[in-house]
Amino acid sequence: MTHSTPTFNHHQSRQLTLYRKQTDAWQFFNLLTSDDFLGHIEAHLPNHRERLFPPTETLSMFLAQAMNDDRSCQRVVNDAAIKRIVYGLPECSSHTGAYCRARQRLPLSFLNRLFEYAGKQVSQLSDTQWHWQARPVKLVDGTTLSMPDTPANQDAYPQLSSQKPGLGFPLCRLVAVLCLSSGALLGSAISPMKGKGNDEQSLLRSLLDKLERGDVLLGDAYYATYFLYCSLQDMGVDAVFEQQGSRRLNTDFRKGTRLGARDHLITLAKPKKCPHWMSLEDFEQAPESVVIRELYAGGKILVTTMLCPKKTSKEAIKALYLQRWHVELDLRNIKATLGMGVLSCKTPEMIHKEIAVYLLAYNLLRYLMLQAALLANIQPRQLSFKHTLQVWLVWQQHSGNRHDQELLLLIANKRVGNRPGRVEPRAVKRRPKPYPLLTQTRRSLQEEISKNGHPKKLK
Repeated sequence: MTHSTPTFNHHQSRQLTLYRKQTDAWQFFNLLTSDDFLGHIEAHLPNHRERLFPPTETLSMFLAQAMNDDRSCQRVVNDAAIKRIVYGLPECSSHTGAYCRARQRLPLSFLNRLFEYAGKQVSQLSDTQWHWQARPVKLVDGTTLSMPDTPANQDAYPQLSSQKPGLGFPLCRLVAVLCLSSGALLGSAISPMKGKGNDEQSLLRSLLDKLERGDVLLGDAYYATYFLYCSLQDMGVDAVFEQQGSRRLNTDFRKGTRLGARDHLITLAKPKKCPHWMSLEDFEQAPESVVIRELYAGGKILVTTMLCPKKTSKEAIKALYLQRWHVELDLRNIKATLGMGVLSCKTPEMIHKEIAVYLLAYNLLRYLMLQAALLANIQPRQLSFKHTLQVWLVWQQHSGNRHDQELLLLIANKRVGNRPGRVEPRAVKRRPKPYPLLTQTRRSLQEEISKNGHPKKLK
């Protein structure tokens, strides 16, 4: 292991610049070494020996691996071996062992810093004209991720208790905070699906440092809770949520302070029992009551901490809450378009790194979309994420290290259609293959087939 000295830092910076010029841009690394990110990369690059796969090249290959439909280590090593021959570099083995060990050496903290820094840069570079009433809006939502069924993954992220052992897959919960105007992902937290402190509320509390005074937090009904209101008000952050189901049934607009038709202020009293996640000291210091605004708009009962109807009208809040659907689309882009919905690594440590690499790739694509939007004088939300990914992958295969306005103009050429009120059935027309579901463990079925052969096909 080398030590961090001025001589080593100079050598590392020189090697990074050299790699920036020689690397194949399809691997996304030229985005990381752009002027906006190069200094941050140099500051947080881990100390390392000169190997076949240094951290820079390993991260580049890891990103390319996550972007491809074939996410096997063998494919990305084959690509690296072929490109070394094309560029006249010494040949390397096509075995995957060296690359897999290099991925394991990448520090998780390094990857997390990169994707959070990239998201913060994209959010800060956004045009303030894209804000809502001159205020930044942050989105929050949760989702689940599946991973390979290995003993290590099952121990860390057990499958659902309703599934029989050996028939389910390990699942983890992910909560993300995103920027509404740019789509950048600012922070994320993961946990098992069950257990104390593993709910979406607890994960969001660990991400409150991603919010800044003056922000507006937008979320669904799961986050409309008393203590979150208190925390956000202390931070100077306003919130707009849908009302929780239990309170929605008891809503009576004849009570409280009337502000307009189906629009009033109500006072919530502090719960009598201290939640399991909160310390007794924090519970006692929490205010005894909090005032919130409750209104009916767009077929939903919404709650907000923006209490003045003159400053924030009912119609403005309704229009803002319609924008919450962007977080669903953003998570779909991460899980379906990028492919993070089903992870590939076989240990929890590598699962965490794989998630960080996917989120980094997502923020780099959002960075491209931001540049294209600024060039075309439109909003990033008007651009297609999938189109950006497709253009980027093809561009990098044929253009070398070029990264100029032509690429950005291609990205800005495809606009997302404005289809308000669109309704689609949640059903698929394509029939699946007529294979029965696996209702026993794979090993027991293998033994039965070895003994009795495959069962006869049903006519």
